[in-house]
Amino acid sequence: MELIIRAYDLKLKHTFTISRESIDFQPSLIVELKSGDFSGFGEATSNPYYNTTVPIMAEDLNKIRSIIEASEGDTPEDFWNKMHFHLKDDMFALCALDMAYNDLYARKKGKKLYEYWNYTTENNPLTDYTIGIASIDKMVSKMKELPWPIYKIKLGTHEDIAIVTELRKHTDAIFRIDANCGWGVEETINNSIELKKLGVEFLEQPMKADNWEGHKEVFKHSVLPIIADESCIIEEDVAKCHNHFHGVNIKLVKCGGLTPARRMIQEAKQLGLKTMVGCMTESSVGISAIAQLLPQLDYVDMDGALLLAEDIATGVTIKDGKIIYSELNGTGVVLK
Repeated sequence: MELIIRAYDLKLKHTFTISRESIDFQPSLIVELKSGDFSGFGEATSNPYYNTTVPIMAEDLNKIRSIIEASEGDTPEDFWNKMHFHLKDDMFALCALDMAYNDLYARKKGKKLYEYWNYTTENNPLTDYTIGIASIDKMVSKMKELPWPIYKIKLGTHEDIAIVTELRKHTDAIFRIDANCGWGVEETINNSIELKKLGVEFLEQPMKADNWEGHKEVFKHSVLPIIADESCIIEEDVAKCHNHFHGVNIKLVKCGGLTPARRMIQEAKQLGLKTMVGCMTESSVGISAIAQLLPQLDYVDMDGALLLAEDIATGVTIKDGKIIYSELNGTGVVLK
């Protein structure tokens, strides 16, 4: 098995702004695992919030290249456990590697990855489309540019209610709100009342990740469901979110890939938490991996490739929120 590492700067259609930062390009690392005529692909993007860069990920993978390349034949679970020992301090690199191995493994079995897992896709949720923080006029124009059944709106400003009030005038779509840790306890509770009136479905990570007392207070008093994001990073965090959030948004790069994400989803279900998987601003490589988990999810945010000026791969396609799988096996990814 051969490890191939590629680096890309993904150009975005629009400057993308959340409460912490603005970007025009998204650096991304693509892992290919090649075995004979088969290749599997995985992706992880850089993220300053988690001190992760493409050069760091590439260096960490190259350090264990010989171990990776000698591990062909392992089950995906055994492969992940082995790689986690070496990459426990770089979950983003582990994610790209785990995606690629799962993809390769299913292709060699002659199955789509979700078929290998015995998932059925009849009741897959629709994906939302993200509107980053901008002027109200710009946010309205982004919605008009791509009419969509569900919008995820990035907030965390002093004008949040005014923004949503104005956006609501232009669409009947479902709204989801992501404040990216930008609010306080009273602000979240009060905003939930106003936002419910405006057709908002849930609030994602309104407060700082470690404000567990605040999360519990909001959990008790918010009139909208609260979904954890930054508070739910790795497997151990799922249990912490019980009775503090109504659901968890699992990010593959943060938890280390598809293999641990599947375990997190099962644990969340057992605890009565809603399940969601979210994307970073990534190409169809990462998005097509997320798509394999759809049958297990209540909500999904997998619009990353739609935000790009140009994609670097083909895989799943998305139309009006609905995910259409590739005819190819594995995750269905082909690099352009």
